[in-house]
Amino acid sequence: MKEKILITGGAGYLGSIMVPTMLEKGYEVTVFDNLMFQQNTLLECCTHPNFHFINADVRNTQRLKEAMKGKDVIIPLAALVGAPLSNKDENSTIAINRDAVIAINKMRSKEQRILFPTTNSGYGIGQEDIFCTEETPLNPISLYGTTKTEAEQDLLQSENVITFRLATVFGCSPRMRLDLLVNDFTYRAFSQKYIVLFEAHFKRNYIHVRDVTKAFLFGLEHFDQMKNQTYNVGLSTANLSKMELCLEIKKQIPDFFITESEINKDPDQRNYIVSNDKIEAFGYRPDHDIQSGITELIKGFSILTPNKYSNI
Repeated sequence: MKEKILITGGAGYLGSIMVPTMLEKGYEVTVFDNLMFQQNTLLECCTHPNFHFINADVRNTQRLKEAMKGKDVIIPLAALVGAPLSNKDENSTIAINRDAVIAINKMRSKEQRILFPTTNSGYGIGQEDIFCTEETPLNPISLYGTTKTEAEQDLLQSENVITFRLATVFGCSPRMRLDLLVNDFTYRAFSQKYIVLFEAHFKRNYIHVRDVTKAFLFGLEHFDQMKNQTYNVGLSTANLSKMELCLEIKKQIPDFFITESEINKDPDQRNYIVSNDKIEAFGYRPDHDIQSGITELIKGFSILTPNKYSNI
């Protein structure tokens, strides 16, 4: 019998890869999304008999409760993602990123499983040369990081939960985003041929959007062994500074000019390196590295109309 999955926000950047992949794997998938970006990224799924779509907002608790009935797994992807968008609408950010997830946790049955994507931006500002593990105290420095962290903490007080602390995601998706760091820097190299870096030494970890889907499928397949814990999900080969990332891009776009500004500060002050040893100990390995992701993005940028593809 096919397992039934409810994915809130399933028409977004992550979900537009995750949903078709899960349908291919034999799951029955219901997406609950208000299409706030007027995206039509799941049209290709409509021919699939195991695909269902509910056009609704996760703040509509009654619709959400009805949608949860009979589902085996709930994946709450719906969120206002990133510091700029979260800061633009603080009330909605709290209601969607935190309160709706807490409501799902409260309304679900004990048997219903949750796999939740939070963010390793919750680590905030790390210590130099010390890897953040799942035991590292959380210190979010943005409203986005705070709301995701608070939702995660509520879930981890319950049973039948896995949370994934995602690294900064990159790569092409039908609901593309250009405001993510690798995507953004590669687009600047592709279109403008130059970049001015603020605090170029700041580091973070990265993960390809398709490897996020792989992590969720891995969690579903190994749920009993992994449940009731959190896992960092990123590329162990890609704890890179902004300068190091730009130099990787320059290898593929040689006329990319990189310069630094000592005057301005980056509005996103995250700076940390992350260990992914815990999930790797279970056998999970990403398929895509930074270099192949940059190659993919360069191809994609020949197709995109850029002003459609950011969260703000």
